[in-house]
Amino acid sequence: MDNPPQQQVPFQALPETLKGVYTNNMQVAHTKEEFVLDFMNMSYTPTTVNLLAKIYTNPGHFKRMVKALRENLKKYEDTFGAIAENASTQLPAPSSTSDRPFGFDSKK
Repeated sequence: MDNPPQQQVPFQALPETLKGVYTNNMQVAHTKEEFVLDFMNMSYTPTTVNLLAKIYTNPGHFKRMVKALRENLKKYEDTFGAIAENASTQLPAPSSTSDRPFGFDSKK
């Protein structure tokens, strides 16, 4: 059975959203029903952590996001070379969440 062609949906965004934001840290939490992604900006001498975006999504969509990220990381590294994982550039966890997993943990 042939799949019907996908319909193009118009994309809209507010001008301030199109500017984008820079994030250098991320925290992920989940329940059975949803994943929560907190994107933050920390200075290298952290006195405060700025939460830039909090994203809620369902497990199925989260899994598709992870797949897309893996595919794009592979394409990036195939083009530009492997990205070194340097532990010395990791920032410390904010004090209010120091008992929770923090940042990008590739060891899981």
